[in-house]
Amino acid sequence: MKGSKLRLIGPFRQAINMDNLLAKGRLSDDQLEIIDHAGILINGEVIEAIGAFRELKSLTSVIEPIEGDLVALPGFIDVHTHMCWSGSRAMDYAMRLSGKSYLEIAQKGGGIWSTVMKTREAKQEDLTLLTARRAEILLHQGTTSVEVKSGYGLDADTELKILAAIHKANDVSRADLIPTCLAAHIKPRDFEGSARDYLDYLVQELLPVVKSRTLSKRVDIYVDEGAFDKQDALHYLSAAKKLGFDLVVHADQFSSGGARLAVEVGALSADHLEVITGDDIQLIADSNVIPVALPGASLGLGAGFAPARKLLDAGASLAIASDWNPGSAPMGNLLMQAAVLGIYEKLTMAETLAAITCRASAALRLTDRGILKPGMLADFIAFPCSDYREILYYQGGMMPEIVWKRGILVIHF
Repeated sequence: MKGSKLRLIGPFRQAINMDNLLAKGRLSDDQLEIIDHAGILINGEVIEAIGAFRELKSLTSVIEPIEGDLVALPGFIDVHTHMCWSGSRAMDYAMRLSGKSYLEIAQKGGGIWSTVMKTREAKQEDLTLLTARRAEILLHQGTTSVEVKSGYGLDADTELKILAAIHKANDVSRADLIPTCLAAHIKPRDFEGSARDYLDYLVQELLPVVKSRTLSKRVDIYVDEGAFDKQDALHYLSAAKKLGFDLVVHADQFSSGGARLAVEVGALSADHLEVITGDDIQLIADSNVIPVALPGASLGLGAGFAPARKLLDAGASLAIASDWNPGSAPMGNLLMQAAVLGIYEKLTMAETLAAITCRASAALRLTDRGILKPGMLADFIAFPCSDYREILYYQGGMMPEIVWKRGILVIHF
């Protein structure tokens, strides 16, 4: 039935809807549904229909035409960032390039503690502005939904300030921001007591407040050398789960054990996985835990990539995220990182695109986006090309020309 509230956008040379793809395992490019000369019919914030433009024209008199050859995709979803921080770590990066170790950098006043101190000093409104500005950068790159972690406060008051800043940034941002509490990033230098004591402090003093103020539904912990061991992390995550939080684990970046923990506690995702090995790869594949590869950290540290090909071949899912942070992953460009990982790990284009759209949405429990189909949010982007394969072919060099968020055109170059 024709409706005055319906708006038809198009025609697109192609629309790749990312629908009807397996949630786990390998994907081939011929599994992608390509709609030629497509139109997207919008009803408010959601998609009413997607199909041939000429057929959808009969459903509305409100047509928003686009010019030139454009390929439409769902808006990208970045499931792992740390983009609420103050200060700069450019000195760290220069020192790392000159061969300095992490310890040497820390002794010179750098490292994560320098970010903690700058973030503690920052006003909440300044953190809100910084986070909103970074979200706007990602929106221009086609990322319409962004997970944002705390973790640069490492005390209850500052962690609450960071999470509140993320909420305020979400209110003013044109992208959607999803907060995660990562107060268990490392044990702070100025905390008197053991790592277990610090985690107990978070359980008693922080997490109940986060829950009561609905500042986050997700809790993350960094399990690795120099952070928290598996036993302490299990204790913390079990307590967080009892409080009703979804769980995430920074796992297997430099040492193993985190991936197994993620499966044991039923985490939504295990993120990093650069050093995950055979048995644990299969363990992840046999579970519902979504592995999240973070190529930006590998590029920033000059380290190996997560074994994305092996994970998919074993039957696991795969999401790719930017890990945008001031220390190890300052790039923040999700599309470029995904394209580079695809080259090194021999991922099909379907696997790479799914990892930043439909499979990424599952890692955040976002059931209303990542696919272009009726009932989903009208979050979609259009690239200036006639063949979707050109998007990854240019390895992040091609940016979207138009971005729609919840049915509203927000970026148009």
